[in-house]
Amino acid sequence: MMAGVRIAVVDDHPLFREGVKRSLSEISDFQIVAEGSTKDDAVRISQEHRPDVMLLDISMPGGGLDAIVPILENWPGQKVVVLTVSETSDDVTRALNSGAKGYVLKGVGSRALAEIIRTVASGEGYVSPALSARLLSGLASAPEADSKSDPIAALTGREYEVLTLAAAGLSNKRIALKLDLHEKTVKHHMGRIFAKLNVTNRTEAAMALRDAGHEVQPVIQRNVSG
Repeated sequence: MMAGVRIAVVDDHPLFREGVKRSLSEISDFQIVAEGSTKDDAVRISQEHRPDVMLLDISMPGGGLDAIVPILENWPGQKVVVLTVSETSDDVTRALNSGAKGYVLKGVGSRALAEIIRTVASGEGYVSPALSARLLSGLASAPEADSKSDPIAALTGREYEVLTLAAAGLSNKRIALKLDLHEKTVKHHMGRIFAKLNVTNRTEAAMALRDAGHEVQPVIQRNVSG
C-alpha cells in the first residue's frame, strides 16, 4: 500500500469540497495539503504545495480544464484527476489530451475514490468505466479517414508549438529558451507528442508534421551547445 499520498482538492462547491476532504482525511495514508475553488487556485497550489494528486473540477471560475496545461508546464510530474459531473466525451478527451491522469464522475463512493487516487499516485491512469466504454465506442465508429487526415489535430496548442520548433531543428534547450519553459517541461511535451503521433523520435515527428500538410520554417541557430 502506498503511504503518505498528498492530496489537493480544487472545487468551487464548498459543501462538496468539504465532504471530499473529510472523507479522504479519515484515511490514514492520505494527507490533504491544500484546497481551492478556481483555476488560479489550482495553478498556485501546484506550484506552492506540489501535491501528489490534485482533484480538479471542471466547472469553476477560470475553467478547470484550462488549468491542466499550465499546471503541467510548471510541474510535469503533477498527477491531475478530474472529478466532475460532466459526462461529455469532449470534456473527457480534452482532459486526457491536456495531461490529466484520471477522469472520475462525482457519483463515485469515498472508498472507490480512495482506490482511484492510489492508482493514479502509483503512476497509472483511470477513467470511469462508463466513460471509457463510450470513448472506445466513439473511436470505433469515427471515420478512419478523420483520424489519419491530420494526426497533428490531437496535439494541444503548446505541443504544436514545441513540435514546430523541434521540426525546425531546435534542441530542447533552445525550445525552452524560446518558449520561456523549463527544459524538462519541453521533454515532457516531446514525450506526449511522440505518443500521440505514434512515433519514436524527433525525425519521425517532423515527418508526421510535414505529411499532415503543415509547413515547417527552418530556424537559423548560432553555434551554441545544447
